[in-house]
Amino acid sequence: MSTDLTLVRHGRTIWHAENRYAGVSDVPLDDTGLAQAHALADWARRQHFDVLVCSPVPRAVATAAPVAAALGLEPEVVADLREVDFGIAEGHTLAELRVSHPEAAAAFVANPVAFPFPGAESPGAAAQRAVAALRDAAARHNGRSVLVVAHNTLLRLALCMWLGIPIARYRAVLPRLENAAATRLRVPDDPAAPPALLALNVPTSPAVTADEPAPTAGRTA
Repeated sequence: MSTDLTLVRHGRTIWHAENRYAGVSDVPLDDTGLAQAHALADWARRQHFDVLVCSPVPRAVATAAPVAAALGLEPEVVADLREVDFGIAEGHTLAELRVSHPEAAAAFVANPVAFPFPGAESPGAAAQRAVAALRDAAARHNGRSVLVVAHNTLLRLALCMWLGIPIARYRAVLPRLENAAATRLRVPDDPAAPPALLALNVPTSPAVTADEPAPTAGRTA
């Protein structure tokens, strides 16, 4: 029996509006992010979800809270669904890093997996823990429909690794997951088999796209 996972990025924060790396920093949802969280709850109420899982990072917990209330579910907080730690990049834009740390920024853009920012978590390790956490959620809730609230870079890395896409290409293949947009996977029982990608980056309400995508040249994680 397969399991449906719906992956959702948390709502917007001021750092995300400014295209800053947030990583594991505690940055609260801004007004748009709060609107996105409540719109996500309205959308989730019209779907069928049996289980709600979220990252422990406060902005993800805050996004999951109105969803939990709407669905009458207690969120399962999973530590390994936290965002990637970006080290020296946290709180900065890529444009700022190109000035303050030009060599590190250039190396990261060329190959973010081989050359993460100093002090940052390895993207390969982050991808492995994310896929393991998602596999575990699917296995524990086999045959059910699971909504997962997590993070932009972590989910892109996980999607690439799980679908067989080289993770060094994650920024090019998956430039951005919109805040509160939904990506759906169908996970088979066979742990060696990849999931089926049923939908990618689907808006859950007009509020999801209130934050215009950043230009490619200035794109962060």
